Amino acid sequence: MPKRSAVRPAAPPASPPAEDAIWPRVTREVADDLAVDALARDRAGKPPFDELSRLREAGLPALLTPPGPLRGGSDWRTACAVIREIAAADSSIGELLARHYALTWSARFFGTAHQADTLERRVAEDQWLLAGDLGNPAADAEPPAPETSPDLTLAPHGSGYVLNGRRSFAAGVAVADRLVVGATCSETGDWLIALVDPTHPGITTDPAHDRLGQRLAGAGSITFDSVPVAAEQLLGTSPHDEQHVTAYATLAPLALRLALVHVALGIAEGVLAEARDLSRAAPRTWQAADALPTPYAEQPGGDPYLLLAYGELVAAAHTAAAVVEPATEALARGLLMGRELGVNERADIAVLVAAAEAVTGQSALQITTRILELTATADADAGDPGFDRFWRNARVLTAQRSAAHSLRAIGDHYLNGMHPPLTLRI
Repeated sequence: MPKRSAVRPAAPPASPPAEDAIWPRVTREVADDLAVDALARDRAGKPPFDELSRLREAGLPALLTPPGPLRGGSDWRTACAVIREIAAADSSIGELLARHYALTWSARFFGTAHQADTLERRVAEDQWLLAGDLGNPAADAEPPAPETSPDLTLAPHGSGYVLNGRRSFAAGVAVADRLVVGATCSETGDWLIALVDPTHPGITTDPAHDRLGQRLAGAGSITFDSVPVAAEQLLGTSPHDEQHVTAYATLAPLALRLALVHVALGIAEGVLAEARDLSRAAPRTWQAADALPTPYAEQPGGDPYLLLAYGELVAAAHTAAAVVEPATEALARGLLMGRELGVNERADIAVLVAAAEAVTGQSALQITTRILELTATADADAGDPGFDRFWRNARVLTAQRSAAHSLRAIGDHYLNGMHPPLTLRI
């Protein structure tokens, strides 16, 4: 069984709450279970109903809900550590969990305390898995074209609304218990966050088959045809003018982006751990003139060029982890500040998240590509080790957002002192 923590710093997060002591053990058990058949499940490409059952049995969907019966009572530091560990074993399931955790806090970002408590209580009691997207793809044009129409609209109808439109989702279209979606109010133009039951007959899902990577994440498109949304299904609202969006609300896309960074870091750590185990077990079939002195020369992994390659890759993983940790700490502190968060603090968090995103994405691609090359000549008798799945997963995950956006924001902040814009865009 591969040890996925091989390149992780030994020091734990600063001052973890006592109630979080159980989560590392629980997460490790789930990750070990997922790692056993990860390759077979990736090749089968079935919707991850079984995998979600494993998460529910461990109580992981409720981890970010407040303390109480059936609730996790943990914080974002712990949630990110869980995502990273699960992603090292199966990055598709890591992405599902990452997006679920970000969506669990939707009502905290956009709604009232009552709305947040109601959503999180249902998530904990019913072990819901949330999927969806709070971003507005129609707003990606800068500036938006006048003729651009929103992809999802909520039209007032009686005491509630009617949801119409179509949107693509990166995960969870076939397995989610509830969908959390952002849509434009057709009357006011405000951005409304709604909770929708995907089993409604007006909802049609179109899963993406034969995806290059992240095959078990459940990407696809969903069409909403006159789906009723009662007033109590609204989780919050945001003004259509982003100049009036609170700094705290704009942590919503940053929380999701950082959660996905931990998925990418998990991929890098997972492929290194599995490749290390393969290299250790491989028979020595080479003889190099500059081989290392004994006892290293007698070890299967004694090839000096192989050691150099692993050294470079492990250093890249350590570098990514070193950039991710301060971003995680900064976001966790910002989330604790709540609506007292100021624009300066939010700007600092945004820059740290952007740096983590850029460095980790590059490292994940570098590590998975190089490991795929190093293991290309693995012993045929051992079977296909399946390292291509790590490369494919890293490619698909990092392609969801261009690193150029992150790097430009960092450069503008460093050179010109400009704050990253207060936006709800992913």
